[in-house]
Amino acid sequence: MATHALPGARFVDPQILARIGNLDLLARNVVNGFINGLHRAPYFGASIDFAEHRGYVPGDDIRRVDWRLYARTDRYYVKQYEADTNTNFSVLLDVSRSMGFASRGVTKLEYACYLAACLSYLAHRQRDRVGIITFDDDIVDHVPSSAKHFNVVLHTLERSSARRPGNLQVITKVAEHFKRRGILVLISDFYDEPDAILDAIKPLRFLGNDLVVFHVLDPAELDFPYDDPSAFEDLESGEQMPIVPESLAGQYRTLIREHTAALAAKFSEHRIDYTVLNTAEPLDRALFSYLSSRAKLMHVR
Repeated sequence: MATHALPGARFVDPQILARIGNLDLLARNVVNGFINGLHRAPYFGASIDFAEHRGYVPGDDIRRVDWRLYARTDRYYVKQYEADTNTNFSVLLDVSRSMGFASRGVTKLEYACYLAACLSYLAHRQRDRVGIITFDDDIVDHVPSSAKHFNVVLHTLERSSARRPGNLQVITKVAEHFKRRGILVLISDFYDEPDAILDAIKPLRFLGNDLVVFHVLDPAELDFPYDDPSAFEDLESGEQMPIVPESLAGQYRTLIREHTAALAAKFSEHRIDYTVLNTAEPLDRALFSYLSSRAKLMHVR
């Protein structure tokens, strides 16, 4: 995959982001750089809080014609971007011990925090009500969605750490906090069986929420680049196991492909948008995936 899939991708390289100590500054720089790039890219339909126009052509939806602009110019123009709705937006962030892993560069949790901060800022500038829940084997922090909670969300992300083992079944408990319909973004490394993961998140969908899922993995977890025999530690349990990588590398890569493919299939069956993210890659793919998902959700509504 190209590391500069969109203009502005240079603003979202995780190695560069790691040098920025302030999540507010990071989020604003990333989102503004990304949107400036999006202005110049041929992608349309994302619901963000600016508007651009193109000339009307036969077949365009007449409801998208900007009549005020027509009154000034005597020409028909169609809106290509428009922030047309506000909603409750919450990040559900896995802060379990395995999220602290990094083979190089940033940890999965750091990457997830960058992503959560950027998506929260993007939602906030669209005038959505933002909130967050962090969890491991229990709920760690809960910030309800509010128009005034963006800075509280950032503070929660700043102090998050991967200390305790995780249990995705706690998401069933998380669902109790979302009685009012909204957009939920779930960020995790999903160390569980696909059926168990789906069972855990079903209550979120049953309550009428729209769910967007990001599966964050380190490049070593995707590629297994190890050569020398050594002891590998399970970050959740602390258990160590001697491994000869040469004999297991191919089998491991097959298993991780099967795992992500099974998750993609199950999420798709339930109309849940699912994206696998590599912590070595820029955030532009994640941001565009979210904007595309949001545009579809708003269209359905």
